[in-house]
Amino acid sequence: MTDQTASDPLTQKLLERAAPSRAEFEDLVIVPIFAVIVALAVGALVMLATAVDLPTIGQSYVALVRGSVGSLNALSETLTAAAPLVLAGLGLALGFRAGLFNIGAEGQIVIGGLVAVIVGFSFAGLPWAIHLPLALFAGALAGALYASIAGWLRAATGAHEVITTIMLNLISYRILDYVLRQPFVQREGRADPISRSVLDSAQLPGLLTWIDPNLRVHAGVFLVVLAVIVVYWLLFRTKVGFEFRASGKNPDAARYAGIRASFIIVAAMACAGALAGLAGANQVLGVLDRASPGFSAGIGFDAISVALLGRSHPVGVLFAGLLFGALEAGGRQMQVDAGVSVDLIGIIQALIIVFIAAPLLVRAIFPWGFRKSEAGRNE
Repeated sequence: MTDQTASDPLTQKLLERAAPSRAEFEDLVIVPIFAVIVALAVGALVMLATAVDLPTIGQSYVALVRGSVGSLNALSETLTAAAPLVLAGLGLALGFRAGLFNIGAEGQIVIGGLVAVIVGFSFAGLPWAIHLPLALFAGALAGALYASIAGWLRAATGAHEVITTIMLNLISYRILDYVLRQPFVQREGRADPISRSVLDSAQLPGLLTWIDPNLRVHAGVFLVVLAVIVVYWLLFRTKVGFEFRASGKNPDAARYAGIRASFIIVAAMACAGALAGLAGANQVLGVLDRASPGFSAGIGFDAISVALLGRSHPVGVLFAGLLFGALEAGGRQMQVDAGVSVDLIGIIQALIIVFIAAPLLVRAIFPWGFRKSEAGRNE
């Protein structure tokens, strides 16, 4: 960097705002933790308002913990539920970092999962070491291409990605319905839209089936860890990642610095779609073994909450996905043990996002939790 560039106030401002060291610890960690605490407290008040007594409330939260981390089966279910949420959340976080609000993870999961299934039941005779990576790659590529449509429309015509990705979500559902009824996809002997089963050579192997065949956690968790590492490296250790973050922080300064806006838009959407497609492949190759209408189960929409809770940081998304996976797994135990509606989990998730979106409110509720940080900034 030349002295003239370094002294340019606009460029300097861009570099400062895009630097990962500027991310505040309290916004990444403290605010989400307090948001979860407040959400659980408000959730208890909601139960009180619906005539649930205090002992039942306590029993329900104990069941929530036991159902999420209280046993090997609980941990298995938490990790199984968290894996696709983290993968899709990482993709959305990439888009958020680049200044793009991608609502299309659901559609990208559908397309990626559908293509992964087709590859998964095709090519009989391929060894596992080739067939499984091929199916995963096909799902990621399909998701990337599908998301790139919205990216290209934004770059070429200015069409807002929120609108286009919502429309692409709806289109993906109809594509799924149509393809599942094609003879080369539909399971033999079935009249309903359901695909053939994925071959054993394309399935993500279970990790704990040697202990109990009912433990569903699979090798997709290693894929999640690898994705977190790759996304972190991409965002904070590469030129493209810097351009993503710079464009998201200050588009005008990014253009002034010579960053190609059109390339960033399409590349960010493609990367986000690849991760969402990988999430779809994770589900059909590791959990479901087939595709059917609604197999995405709203994961793409829940992933928006995961990305927001994780502050669009790869490590934050990982922990947010684990939290939401725990809530999903524990919510089923709450319903069994305490008779509390599973809808309460949806309320708690929504409350977490509300408080994450209102950090000033969290700071007002827990002022003592931020005094040290505030004092440090004033010094």
